[in-house]
Amino acid sequence: MSKKTGHKHSTGAEDGARGEPKPATPHAAAAPLAPRALTEAEVTGQDETERSGGPAGESGRPENLVPNEVGPDEVDLDEVGPEEVERLVKGQHHDPHSVLGRHGATVRAFRPGASEMYVLVTGPEPERPVLRRTAMRQVHAAGLWVGPLAPAVAGYRLEAVYGGAGGPGFVFDDPYRHWPTLGELDLYLFNEGRHRRLWEILGAHPREHEGVDGTAFAVWAPNAKAVRVVGDWNFWDGRPHPMRIMGSSGVWELFLPGVGPGARYKYEIVTADGRVTLKADPMAFATEVPPGTASIVAAPPAHDWRDALWLAQRAQGDALAKPMSIYEVHLGSWRWRGGAGEARGDATPGNAGAGGAGPHEAGEGPAVALGPLTYLELAEQLPDYVASMGFTHVELLPVAEHPFGGSWGYQVSAYYAPTARFGSADDFRVLVDALHRRGIGVLVDWVPAHFPRDDWALARFDGTALYEHAGPMGAHPDWGTLVFNVGRHEVRNFLVANALFWAEEFHIDGLRVDAVASMLYLDYSRQPGEWVPNEFGGNENLQAVAFLKEMNELVFSLYPGVTTIAEESTAWPAVSRPTYLGGLGFGFKWNMGWMHDTLRYFETDPLFRRYHQNDLTFGLIYAWHENFILPLSHDEVVHGKRSLLSKMPGDRWQQLANLRALYAWMWAHPGKKLLFMGGELASEQEWAAERPLDWWALDAWADHAKLQRLVGELNRVYKGEPALWEEDFSAAGFRWIDASDADHNVLSFYRLRRSKLAGTAPSASGRRPTPNVATVEGLDGPAPVGEGPVPAGVPADIVACIANFSPVPQLGYRVGLPRPGRWVELVNTDAAEWGGSGLGNMGEVRATEESWHGQPWSAEMLLPPLGVLWLAPAP
Repeated sequence: MSKKTGHKHSTGAEDGARGEPKPATPHAAAAPLAPRALTEAEVTGQDETERSGGPAGESGRPENLVPNEVGPDEVDLDEVGPEEVERLVKGQHHDPHSVLGRHGATVRAFRPGASEMYVLVTGPEPERPVLRRTAMRQVHAAGLWVGPLAPAVAGYRLEAVYGGAGGPGFVFDDPYRHWPTLGELDLYLFNEGRHRRLWEILGAHPREHEGVDGTAFAVWAPNAKAVRVVGDWNFWDGRPHPMRIMGSSGVWELFLPGVGPGARYKYEIVTADGRVTLKADPMAFATEVPPGTASIVAAPPAHDWRDALWLAQRAQGDALAKPMSIYEVHLGSWRWRGGAGEARGDATPGNAGAGGAGPHEAGEGPAVALGPLTYLELAEQLPDYVASMGFTHVELLPVAEHPFGGSWGYQVSAYYAPTARFGSADDFRVLVDALHRRGIGVLVDWVPAHFPRDDWALARFDGTALYEHAGPMGAHPDWGTLVFNVGRHEVRNFLVANALFWAEEFHIDGLRVDAVASMLYLDYSRQPGEWVPNEFGGNENLQAVAFLKEMNELVFSLYPGVTTIAEESTAWPAVSRPTYLGGLGFGFKWNMGWMHDTLRYFETDPLFRRYHQNDLTFGLIYAWHENFILPLSHDEVVHGKRSLLSKMPGDRWQQLANLRALYAWMWAHPGKKLLFMGGELASEQEWAAERPLDWWALDAWADHAKLQRLVGELNRVYKGEPALWEEDFSAAGFRWIDASDADHNVLSFYRLRRSKLAGTAPSASGRRPTPNVATVEGLDGPAPVGEGPVPAGVPADIVACIANFSPVPQLGYRVGLPRPGRWVELVNTDAAEWGGSGLGNMGEVRATEESWHGQPWSAEMLLPPLGVLWLAPAP
């Protein structure tokens, strides 16, 4: 479990300090709107229309158009009763369209603070000239106006004048003359929890509606008394723009002409008890850069995708039988611009820059500002680096918007918006596209288990526990966050659609679902009395189980080749088995037990490792129960756990040797691989999200660069050896040679590929094929490390791994092998080029007909200290 280290609230600042005007709440019914002289473009996004009329008096305003103001006791609104008028002017009307807008021969408008208003009869598009201008009369001191309009007139606009005679006038389209932008079927599917493209109906959508350009706003707040949309265009005063509720759906809707992309907005919600709250849009597609918290009207996607070949190839074959080597990345701290911490040189292993500038020196011009790379800068550097290192995938810590950077993205406030810290949503698309065109899959961490308590976000959104559970199940005791009520149809739809959104809109190749265990158990981290049993009296969260199954079924059925990965730390059965077999339906599961056992073994002094041999062997007892990914994740190198290098015992040479051995053991072990960024650099310091990785270490210490090159070599050989990944999830593809030599700290096994199991012969060419490798022909080019040829003449059906986890070399050590003749070294972690002592077997050993370890043949070999060998039989 990650990252939620007691950060209960993302920020402590008030809205007014976050870069947006602080609204006055609650509004007094007759409080004037404090205007400023805006241009028409500011108000409506269109050119200001010149006023026209009869002869002007001293004020410059036509004398025959002076408004007739009356008090609230003299209301004459045709069919509108005084009760409805009071609800409207107090901002508590659930259907303002029934009062405002055009009704027969009458136009009604609500403009607090206006001193005059006019109905403008306009001509045809696009010029829309003003043909007639008629004064409206004020019928309520709070700002309600009424004016005549002939039924035969098709087009009209409104003009509001502020500040009395001679004050500025503003012309705008009437929002309340438009039909809803939502259909009954959309609302029905949402309330049923079955709208697969929810992001297309809720949120803020710029569009042309009934011949007018504007933005359609829609938000779910079923227990609100009223909802108003506020933003830059109305000075963050919601009174002029109340929304209407769509029947019993709980969805509030309003189309605002003239509001377009880039406008900041929020929803002003009147709760059932009359309180006024200001909330960001749960379906926002763009947000302010934190600590700003306003939502932003996003333009429709404009990125021209170029990854069609990748998407087509992604859907082919069995993902379980493909190589998967994942580089886990936190975008904000991978690499920074300029200054200490950025690598220099080209993007090859050992010289890990990608054209980045080094620290500023005198005479070189102004220093480059320090800070994380943007999405566009990452698109130039990250794909090259990941490809050069031979990884098949990147996994990004959560990129959905989150207000507090110290949560690393695991406390999400805007599930449908990539964080604005690094650029726009289209910029993020550029990054994903660039990775795909280098043959690299993109996984993102996804957090449906909980969300933060910030009062401007999802928490008690409409004044009630809407997205979260009410009562004792509503809060998570460990992280101080709130728990989604996935038993509610609309909340489940919000999350399921979000999973589909990332696959559809950003071409994401997989979701790693965070904190699954906390969702599955009602009593997770709770004491007796703090949780409510399910209907059968058990502790299983049946609603969460149903949600996870539905999400997985839809992802796999709608997006072939996209996968899901569960971070699940318990023994819940069949997490990565199909739902039709009773499983949860995930594609993979993180093997947390393997990670903890393996690190415990490697942290142990070699003198005592003989007592911990089972830490390395136990995982093979349950290795086939799930489709496991072996993670060395960010969770293991933070909060005092130390870096991977610092965990290793011994002096510096032994630490590096242990780390090389750990990686080679892991890459040969059954299961897909994941390494958190910096692990390939042998970072000295544990990871901190507030600074970049220690790229400088590659220049300062040659052994760090050599270890980095070893990781690239392990990936290269791994991808070229189908025996190491084709049968990851079948016991048929794994055989122990010897797991019992604890006294020497030696273990050995071999892996088999499918052609060997099927009895087919190896390739006649002597070169191993590399099917399903992520770097594919026709993309931007192969990875530099991956270009190296596999040693000619070596078949691909068997790979043996022999590990000596003692600092003492084992001379003349006999190992049983399943085939006679010459075996070549594919990898020797003690080779001098990787920073080792250079001990080995001159590149090969020869197996003779001497039975050993239950194998019909065996070979004597030198096992290097703290070293791992990969051997393959020569043809």
